[in-house]
Formats: sequence, structure tokens, C-alpha cells
Amino acid sequence: MPAMQLLHINLGTVRPLRVGERKLMSAIGKKPVAGPVAVGPLGLAGDEQADLSVHGGLDKAVYAFPLDHLTYWQQQRAAHGVSLFEETLPPGFVGENLSLAGLREDAVFVGDRLQFADCVLRVTQPREPCGKFNAVMGYSQAARDMVLSGHSGFYLAVERTGTLRPGESFTLLPGSRQMSITQALALKRHKHLR
Repeated sequence: MPAMQLLHINLGTVRPLRVGERKLMSAIGKKPVAGPVAVGPLGLAGDEQADLSVHGGLDKAVYAFPLDHLTYWQQQRAAHGVSLFEETLPPGFVGENLSLAGLREDAVFVGDRLQFADCVLRVTQPREPCGKFNAVMGYSQAARDMVLSGHSGFYLAVERTGTLRPGESFTLLPGSRQMSITQALALKRHKHLR
């Protein structure tokens, strides 16, 4: 397995987002920060979620995403005729808190732990996107494409609070290894195939 590294820490605040004719509140587009970030039981200091019924909380405190997936999403947007203002999608674009290298959905299992120098995060479930993801991506089938492609990332619970730093390496501590994030996401596909 390649070296695992936390490339970027991304934080966002709640702001208006247009979804069709509706204006909703969202913190989906997050921005990288330079320094260390404190990690508490409910996530990263300075990060917000708009709808706590589906984002945040103890089991979805932090959202991790393989950084190389942004290339896939850039290609998807282009294939659906979305005007591209950026050469590449920036870290935090799909709402991820942690942009990772060396760990993808097929290699991480529910219950695995990511051990950083000063904190431990536990894998809880894949991301299942909503209509706000469609709005940010610029086409109506983006949420469906996330589930079908498996380019989703995963949620983490905070098992040991502490501090995260951009650029630091981490270790994967295997849990029971009964269901990978890829397998867990496959169980959700039936509702997106309609």
C-alpha cells in the first residue's frame, strides 16, 4: 500500500447555495487551511455543517476524500457540459474536510482507524450525496454518479481528540474488516439506479 498522507485540511462556513429555483444554506465548498487544526468530538474547529440531520454529529464528524478523485469529478463535469472555470478542482470542492493520498474506498473498511500523530479517527460509513452535491457539480446526476462510481470518500468519527496538520502521514489500523467502504456504498446503489 502506498504511503498514506493528509494532504489538505479543508474548512467551510454555512452560506447560501442555489439548488434549482431554491436557495438553501450549505457549507459544501470548503477551503484548505495552512496550519494545525484542533479536532473535537464533533469535528474540526472552524468547520460548519448546514443540515445537522444529515451531516456532522458523532458518526459523521469528519469527511475524508482521496484527492485524486478530483480528477474524475473534473472529467465528469466536462462530460456533462459544465463550464469549467478552474483547470483542476481545488481541495475541499466536494465538501471534504481531509484530502488524502494513499487510501481509497476499496482499501478502507468500516471500523478501521486512521492514526495520526495527535488524534485517531474511526471510519463509519461512505458519503451518500444529496441534491446540494448536484448543484455544486453543475449537473443533475452527480449524486447518482458518486454512488455508482464509488468515488465518494467516507465519514469518520473522532475516537481520540487532538490536532491535525496538513502534510502529516498517518497509519491505517485495521478493524474487523467485514465491510469495505466500496461494499457499503454498493448496498446503497439500488435507490440511485431509478
